[in-house]
Amino acid sequence: MATAPPRVSCGSLLQELQVLWGQIGQNEAERDRMILQLEEDCLNVYRKKVEQTRKQKEDLIEELSFGELDIEKILSALGERESFSRVEKLGGTLLEQLAKVEPVLEDLRRRRDERVEEFMVVQAQIVRLHAEISGTIENGDPVPPLVDETNLSLRRLAEFKSQLKELQTEKNLRLQKIDVQINCIHEICNMMSLDLKKELYDVHPSFVELGRTTSMSISDSTLERLAGKVHSLNQEKKQRLRKLQDLGSTLIELWNLMDTPTAEQKCFDHVTSLISVSPNTKMPQGCLARELIEKVEVEVKRLNCLKASKMKELVLKKMIELEEIYKSVHMDIDSDYERRILNDLIDSGKADLSDLLTGMDGRITKAREHALSRKEILEKVEKWTLASEEESWLDEYERDQNRYNAGRGAHKNLKRAEKARMLVSKIPSLLENLTAKIKAWEKENGVPFMYDKIRLLDSLEEYTSRRQQKDEEKRRSRELKKLQEQYAAEQGATFGTKPSPARPPSARKPLGQSSNANIISGTPTSRRVCTPMARKGGLSSGKVKEAGKTAFIPANYVALPKDCSDNSNL
Repeated sequence: MATAPPRVSCGSLLQELQVLWGQIGQNEAERDRMILQLEEDCLNVYRKKVEQTRKQKEDLIEELSFGELDIEKILSALGERESFSRVEKLGGTLLEQLAKVEPVLEDLRRRRDERVEEFMVVQAQIVRLHAEISGTIENGDPVPPLVDETNLSLRRLAEFKSQLKELQTEKNLRLQKIDVQINCIHEICNMMSLDLKKELYDVHPSFVELGRTTSMSISDSTLERLAGKVHSLNQEKKQRLRKLQDLGSTLIELWNLMDTPTAEQKCFDHVTSLISVSPNTKMPQGCLARELIEKVEVEVKRLNCLKASKMKELVLKKMIELEEIYKSVHMDIDSDYERRILNDLIDSGKADLSDLLTGMDGRITKAREHALSRKEILEKVEKWTLASEEESWLDEYERDQNRYNAGRGAHKNLKRAEKARMLVSKIPSLLENLTAKIKAWEKENGVPFMYDKIRLLDSLEEYTSRRQQKDEEKRRSRELKKLQEQYAAEQGATFGTKPSPARPPSARKPLGQSSNANIISGTPTSRRVCTPMARKGGLSSGKVKEAGKTAFIPANYVALPKDCSDNSNL
């Protein structure tokens, strides 16, 4: 038999290690370091063992606490006032205390299970009675109820038993309620021409089964669906009535607008008679049928189409009125674009025609206000246009060498020239005043003053520049003529002859006679200098028309007969 190896101690092993170190020749510092390392390793082993033992103690304490807590919960659920003694009072080690708790906990758990079983029996009976009331008992036994294990007191058990007695009374009350609601559904179905059986079947099939092989369902869900059906039918009735009332009011409005004959209106008397009816009023059978509503909708749609065509015509008339306002004050508007937008809006059916008319009225009002703010300036523009036209006529008149010859209309042209000179003399002050008015207007409105797509200030500046150039040309022409006359006089004095005219009289025609279509009252227009706005097609107010790139004929200058009154209005 093998003998056990001798027990080796830590001291003997240390001595053997010292001998080995001596034989090896290990220095003292290295020996001390290794010994300290061995001591540290030993401490770690002891420390780990202590931690494991401490954890074991904590687990025992936790298990004991859980057991104690479970005992308290069971006693609370059973409604018993006795309490379990604290572990500290039991005495002994942790294992001994745990051994004393376990039997008590096992007994309480047995009592709790017995009470739970008793609750399950009572609650199962309640659920079964509920199933009989709902009419679903034939489908099989109901699912076993869940017992609330946090409340297993005898008082709670008595409450469940009392509930069993109340269920039969509840059943009778529910049957009475169902009867009232079914009668209400029947009445509404008659008004709206609905299938009564279908509506009741939607709630529960037992409401329409013949023979009554099963009891009528009176469950909570069935009662909720029944109440919901009554509510939904009532809402549908109110909606249909409100819709018919709106359609009836619309019909009356359209009839008045379209002057519909009384014979056609009588076809919808049953609709208009409902306009002032309250939803709770009993109404004739079929008065709220969907087919009737659809028929009225078709009629309203037909009348609205007729109304739309009239409204479209009215909107376009408003557009014409707006264009006339803009045109009267020489403001630019893209009529084609505006008309296209209006037609698209009306044809799409998305725009409210009444709102569209209101919007057009607003635009017209704004346009009138804008036109009024331009009135004073436009009046001055007309005066300037007239003055510039007279200035051009006067230039042509003064260049005509035969203007003093006796001829038809010569005396009238002479009078017109006198008045034209007075009018032309006022042009500088008129321009100055007009420019100041336009600048004030632009400052107030924050936009340029446009006149037929042209900024008026730019036109005035261009006209002023051209007028200055023309005045300079006149001055030079006068100086040249003076020099020519002086030279002719000198030549006549030297040779004793008189200067001949620049061209023979037969080559000229008296003022007032013309064979050219571009000359009125003998004044040629081929050389006339027009205003800058006239050259651009504006500021003539329809009186001055451009003829290609040639000059224009003043609109206020006409050939006058001998008995014509004096042109004093110029």
